[in-house]
Parts: sequence; C-alpha cells; structure tokens
Amino acid sequence: MNLRTLRAFVEVVRQGGFSQAAQVVFTTQSSVSKSVKGLEDELGTPLLDRIGHRSQLTAAGEVVYRRAQAMLAERDSLIAELDELRELKRGMLRIGLPPIGSHILFAPLFASYRNRYPGIDIRLVEHGSRQLKETLRAGEVDLAALLAPIDPDFEFQDVRVEPLMVLMAWDHPLAGKKTIDLPSLANLPFILFEEGFALNSIILDACERRGFKPTIVARSGQIDFTVGLVAAGLGVAFLPRMIARQYQHAALSHVLLDEPKTDWHMVLAWRRSAYLPLAARTWLKLASEAHANL
Repeated sequence: MNLRTLRAFVEVVRQGGFSQAAQVVFTTQSSVSKSVKGLEDELGTPLLDRIGHRSQLTAAGEVVYRRAQAMLAERDSLIAELDELRELKRGMLRIGLPPIGSHILFAPLFASYRNRYPGIDIRLVEHGSRQLKETLRAGEVDLAALLAPIDPDFEFQDVRVEPLMVLMAWDHPLAGKKTIDLPSLANLPFILFEEGFALNSIILDACERRGFKPTIVARSGQIDFTVGLVAAGLGVAFLPRMIARQYQHAALSHVLLDEPKTDWHMVLAWRRSAYLPLAARTWLKLASEAHANL
C-alpha cells in the first residue's frame, strides 16, 4: 500500500468516477482502475460496489476512505513542516471561506497579506459552513472560517460576533419596530440561504426552541437576490448586522432580532491534531490584528 494508490482511491470517491479521478491525479483511467483493484487485492476485500458506470463505497471502503483521507492530510502536513525547516521563502496558504461576510471580514486581509508576503500562494476554497467543516477535517485546507459552535476536533480563533437583523419590506406592519423576536415572525414566510449554510441552522434551531417550524418560500445562495426577494414582499430574511447595513434602500427595512442564541459568531478554525504551517499562523496573526480594530 502506498500513498499514490490511496490518493487514486480517494479521488475516485471524491470525483464520482474513475475518469474524473484520472484528470485530478494526472494519469489515465486504466491506471486509476488498476490502482484501486490492486488496493482491493492487497486488503482482501472490495472497496467499491460497481453498478454500471457508478461506484459506491462498501462498508470496508468507508473505513479505508476515512483512514486514507487522514493519511494524505498527514503527508501534506509533513511536507509543509519540512519546507519550513528548509527555510523556503515560498509557501502556500490553503484557506476556506464562506460566501456570507467574507467580503467585509477577509477581503482587506487578503490585500494586506499579499502585500506583506508576495511569495505565498493563496489557495481559496469557497463553500457554506457545513461543507467547509468537512473540507477542513479532510485536510484539504489549513484554515476555514466557520460559524460557532465549533466541533471539539477543531481549534479556533474568534473573528467577529454580530447580532442578526430581520429584513422585511418597508411597508410591512412590523417594519417600524426597533426589535422583534421569532414568535412574532412565526406566521410569516421565511427566505433562507441554500442548504449547507450554517446561518440557516441558527435560525431554524431557534424557531424549534420557540415551538414552531417556519414556512420557507425560497432559498438562495446569493445575498443580493435574497434581499431583492425581501424588497419585493415575498417574505423575511436574516443577515448579520454588519452585512445588513450595506443594504440600505427605500424598499427595505431592518429590525434587530431579539432572540437568545442567534448571534452570528465567525471564527477561524483548524484541525486540533494537525501541524499548522507558518503561512497559516501568519494569517491568524494578521487576522487578530485587523479584526481587533473593527
């Protein structure tokens, strides 16, 4: 068993097929197929259940996939640590950021980091918080910006805590209020973000604690479109205060959500057991300095 074979197997699972995996590992489909077959023969058990052109993990495959991810992540950490020992002037920062809030919290930091460390190659991954957790856990990024609460296998550094604002059409009967709680919104249609956005969980969990399940009339991955739906009178939406303030126009009203355990708490997280490269530690230091002044 070698890491190249494990990488081929992992990419077959990640990419959803042998031909797609071959493109990622820069080899032929037949080579990938032989590598996976050789791994199955070595372990003495099928790892993939091949159904036509599709393949799905067997129970043994699930175990090997999970362990292989960890082994490949450790290999990347080893290389990063050795690079630092050689005092290389070049390096790489792999960071995962969510679509919501990054333009305010991290775009200026990118510019500052690039100016100070032009030799560092920044690899950016953008996903909702749920998928970013799995990306971080698999070792595909060094750091990820996530919403609290944070899983115990991660360490983290605080970035920003913001209350949520309820966005509604300007002529809504509740638009004149200074604050509002969730029970007051129970009969209104909700506009949420797409599946995988942790902000949805904050809202839905709070609704469940209040004893109701909201009617969801739309989901979107785009803030601008969500705000447009609210302004058109389709329903109410929720944004962190610092982001909501950027959407000030006549058709829209903002009301502070007065609800326990609904703050938007952004952190930078990393794997507790992983070696954190110097490029990532430097990012954390700059982030701490920058966000202390926000």
